Amino acid sequence: MAKPRIFISSTFFDLRQIRADLDRFIKEMGYESVRHETGNIPYGKDEGLEEYCYREVSVIDMLVAIIGGRFGSNSQHGDYSVTQMEIKTALENGKQVYVFVDKNVYSEHQTYLLNKENETIRYRFTDNIQIFKFIEEIEKLPQNNTIHQFETAQDIVLYLREQWAGLFQRFLKEETRVTEVNLIKGLENTAKTLDQLVTYITEEKKGNESVIKEILLSNHPAIERMKKILGVKYKVIFSNVQELNTWLDARGFKIEDYTEILDIYLWRNRRHTLKKDYIIKVHKSLFDEFGKLKVVTEDSWDPSLIQDEIIPLEEPNPTISDDLPF
Repeated sequence: MAKPRIFISSTFFDLRQIRADLDRFIKEMGYESVRHETGNIPYGKDEGLEEYCYREVSVIDMLVAIIGGRFGSNSQHGDYSVTQMEIKTALENGKQVYVFVDKNVYSEHQTYLLNKENETIRYRFTDNIQIFKFIEEIEKLPQNNTIHQFETAQDIVLYLREQWAGLFQRFLKEETRVTEVNLIKGLENTAKTLDQLVTYITEEKKGNESVIKEILLSNHPAIERMKKILGVKYKVIFSNVQELNTWLDARGFKIEDYTEILDIYLWRNRRHTLKKDYIIKVHKSLFDEFGKLKVVTEDSWDPSLIQDEIIPLEEPNPTISDDLPF
């Protein structure tokens, strides 16, 4: 099983005990510790030793940097030490970097910031002001530049334990959203496909809008409304008043003649056995001057354009005869 590989970067002799304590902690967490003194870095013969360190840093998952009061070995890359170049390499490769600075060194760093121009000042806890310059360089980075002070290895362990627990919790939270993200991506792909399909049909059928109109009519909200009123489950399509009337007539609804002078069409289905009149009213604005169904989208649909109503039939009053039975 793959394990997170964590590179420990620091000067060696002055911080070797802290390096050993961190190595133990990292292994207890089930991760892989990478240290040059334990042979974790494969050195070759074609380049300087430090280059192989930088190459290893570029393939690890995290880097824990410990900055003490010793500058360490000079790097072949400018005024930096090898340790500083390891940190820079990790940052340049987008690795997660945790920087820990000795509390006394960081306190003295504040003094340095106030006395940069004074080259005669001597510092007690550092052997090279390049350490202060490097800390300042890290602090000016726009991201991935958190610096934490420490006095003992336990300070570093406690901080890392909290940080890694937080990363794991965030991972679990993001995992629960994978299904939602996949669903959203699926909807985006579907919408894109439909958009391309509409564009294709429009281009292919340019000058012949009947195909597009037929597609829109097949999903007309008026048809869905009529199916709901009548409790119809099968597919129904009507494109004009005549076809609608034919369909309703087959289901026992008769159009009222007087509606010609109104703004609605009215169909009535009189059920004597149930003593009820079933009425459907359809607004004429749904149709054009030739009686053809207008194209209406779901967004612009007004449910009041089609209404249904049930009216109880009145019982006839019995007639009273004046004739006496004798």
